Amino acid sequence: MGMKLFSGNANSGLAKRVAESLGAELSHCAVSRFADGEIQVEIHESVRGEHVFVLQSTCPPVNENYMELFIMLDALKRASAKQITAVIPYFGYARQDRKVAPRAPISAKCMADLITTAGAERIVGVDLHAAQIQGFFNVPVDHLFAIPTLARAWRETQGTGAEFVAVSPDAGGVERCRAFAKRIEASIAIIDKRRSGPNEAKALHLIGDVAGKTAIIVDDMIDTAGTLTQAVDSLYKNGAKRVFAVATHPVLSGPAISRLKESPIEKVWVTDTIPLSEVAKNCGKIEVISVAPVLAEAIKRIHGNDSVSSLFD
Repeated sequence: MGMKLFSGNANSGLAKRVAESLGAELSHCAVSRFADGEIQVEIHESVRGEHVFVLQSTCPPVNENYMELFIMLDALKRASAKQITAVIPYFGYARQDRKVAPRAPISAKCMADLITTAGAERIVGVDLHAAQIQGFFNVPVDHLFAIPTLARAWRETQGTGAEFVAVSPDAGGVERCRAFAKRIEASIAIIDKRRSGPNEAKALHLIGDVAGKTAIIVDDMIDTAGTLTQAVDSLYKNGAKRVFAVATHPVLSGPAISRLKESPIEKVWVTDTIPLSEVAKNCGKIEVISVAPVLAEAIKRIHGNDSVSSLFD
């Protein structure tokens, strides 16, 4: 069974880098719009009997990118692809993973159902907002992690040791923070954060010692950067010498870029699961580390029926 890699329009740059890492060419398809805005998908080569991978980040515009993914999956299924794997570097609606109020939807589960109904028989994701989201799918899920890649980049350029402290911006991110800290041989600290509403957070209390150290805030995503910039202020107030951040998904919506520019944070390291806007590229504080080699290796191992989890041993 051969292998083919297709890409939607959401993150074509990452798809090209993944193809380069695989030593392969991106397969030919066209994802365009009819005059009324409906999505048109044309697969320009045979996929009969092939193992097909579809790479599509469901980043903003989220609904447009999801519809592209659904229609591509349906097209490939009807074109007799033998196996279809959806590679979703950023999984939109992931934060709506439970009922937070009466009569609220669990939108992440809804998206999981739509993806599999459209034709995906396997999912590859990167740093899902909550690991339990894997259970929303009734097909195998390979959950990849960006922390090893980010930690390796940090070690190679900044070094390791007790002068650094990895900081979790909330209690829920402690495991991720610990994984980063372990790889750079640093201690950890936690910020006690409480939300007053969607996209609204207030940092209240710091647990751990950051005085005189270089603090690295470790998170899975940066959306409006409110949590991040409050954490930066809290760390400087508690005596941190320098403050950086590492995060997997640069959503960077609304006032995020202006907040980062105004913040005393030195640099933010993110991955290319979401392409940066021109404004973000010109911010001057954002550095991108590619996860293409990790995605390529995972795709190679899935196609060859080899272990994916051993990637992170």
